[in-house]
Amino acid sequence: MKIAFTGKGGVGKTTLASIFVNVLSKEGEVLAIDCDPDSNLARNLGFGDAEKIKPIVKMEDMINKRMGVEKGKKSFYKLNPKIDDIPDKFSRTNGNVKLIVMGAVKEGGAGCMCPENAFVKNLISHLVLKRDENLVMDMEAGLEHFGRGTAEGCNFVLAVVEPSLNSIQTAKNVNELAKDIGVKKVYAIGNKVRTVADKTFIEKELGKIKLIETIDFDEELLKQDKYEGFSVVSKKISTGMEKIKNLLKEELS
Repeated sequence: MKIAFTGKGGVGKTTLASIFVNVLSKEGEVLAIDCDPDSNLARNLGFGDAEKIKPIVKMEDMINKRMGVEKGKKSFYKLNPKIDDIPDKFSRTNGNVKLIVMGAVKEGGAGCMCPENAFVKNLISHLVLKRDENLVMDMEAGLEHFGRGTAEGCNFVLAVVEPSLNSIQTAKNVNELAKDIGVKKVYAIGNKVRTVADKTFIEKELGKIKLIETIDFDEELLKQDKYEGFSVVSKKISTGMEKIKNLLKEELS
């Protein structure tokens, strides 16, 4: 499976993505890709040196060399740089989980055609289209890392929402963008659900976006993540992620 988690900041996207990675890792190797600028996936997955991991997008010297450009000089760069060795050279491994911290691509106003962005997009395309292990991406509240070909290789985008109009609007924005670039399916996961009314609200406001699962609000998980600062584990949420995994596997079979 090739799956991207996205959603508005604060909805619990990274927490759910990390638990989903753990669920998949019980069956075999999983490639986890952190594309979020906050880069918390490593910590949630239990990597002890999480704060020391340098995002790929910030490896300027390596990227310039691969792209065939000189630092500080405007020039053309390679459209197909060598990237097949990057996953092994710059990933971290913890059990069945292999992690690559990609970092955030620059926005359009900051020079979206820079070598770093082109390199990262080439690398993600390689990871999605050329590798055969399960792959989970923790993304920003958008799909900036995707090009059309990459998006078409991604089986599902899972938009995490909570009972709020702002988070649901973000999911709708992602859904529209996904259509433009060829993503096959966008589903929503309702998180931090406290009541039946919360679930009803989410379903109503999502409109045509299918809600495939709701996760109850978990006070203990919130405290652990907030105060203890290490890998989050929740049997309750793991059960929900297991259900989602089985549902998506059925769709792919």
